[in-house]
Amino acid sequence: MGGVSEGTKSEKFSFINERRDEFGIRYLCTQLQVSTSGFYKWLHKGLSHRQALNTELTKEIYRLYTLHKGNYGSPRIHKQLQAQGWQVNHKRVERIMREQKLVGKAAKIYRRHALPENTCNKVGNLILNHAIPPRPNQQWCGDVSYLKLNGQFIYLAVVLDMYSRKVIGWSLDRQRKVSLTIDALDMAVKSRQLCSGLIFHSDKGTEYACHDYQNHLKKCGIKPSMNRPGKMTDNIYVETFFRTFKTETYHGERFKDESHLRKTTQWYIEENYNNQRIHSSLNFKTPQQYESM
Repeated sequence: MGGVSEGTKSEKFSFINERRDEFGIRYLCTQLQVSTSGFYKWLHKGLSHRQALNTELTKEIYRLYTLHKGNYGSPRIHKQLQAQGWQVNHKRVERIMREQKLVGKAAKIYRRHALPENTCNKVGNLILNHAIPPRPNQQWCGDVSYLKLNGQFIYLAVVLDMYSRKVIGWSLDRQRKVSLTIDALDMAVKSRQLCSGLIFHSDKGTEYACHDYQNHLKKCGIKPSMNRPGKMTDNIYVETFFRTFKTETYHGERFKDESHLRKTTQWYIEENYNNQRIHSSLNFKTPQQYESM
């Protein structure tokens, strides 16, 4: 407030108006040694302009919320507005969304039972305590999750690049077998330029621990890495992706058949998640933007 306290009354009132949601009008008026009545008189003169601005801002917030199918809360909406050139406080965006009852979807927390240790597989965790890789194609990770369709399970396998969280391979099948995970890996291999020393991390599920999958990794020149026994958080990036995927495009949706589910999954991964959805962990960039920087 140092510079503002020496400014004109109009500059002080303008500062109070911008920070009112964050600190409160009375507190700011006291700190800047102006009267609250004076502030409200000043505010009344410019009220129509602020109302018009609020109307436009509310419309844009609603447009962004709808564009992203209700998946964005106030932090991401605020970042999108800033990227468009809006000079607006995040508290103001939060207040408008609350008034308009615009609430971003919240992910459910799933607690899975740890898989029993595969005594035939002694692959260690090569990424434990490692920093995030400084560039793509150094560390990948993968996992399988289930989707229920008309009373039957459909299984989704994905491969993520741990640098950008980009989904670089995926596969959907009615059977949870090794071909499901190999298909996802093959898609990733075909879409990327493999680097020497590339690590692929997974849990100790049979789809990854079996000889066929381990031999396929070896054939591609990829080093295997696996969770420690009972430590599902060792593969947190994929766990987070599945939570996000199910929250934003699976729960609450009705799928006519497997083809409908497949098309929706493809749209979400290849168009929305990789190229449109901004990630707070990537400094509010999309995975594609982050890799292009």
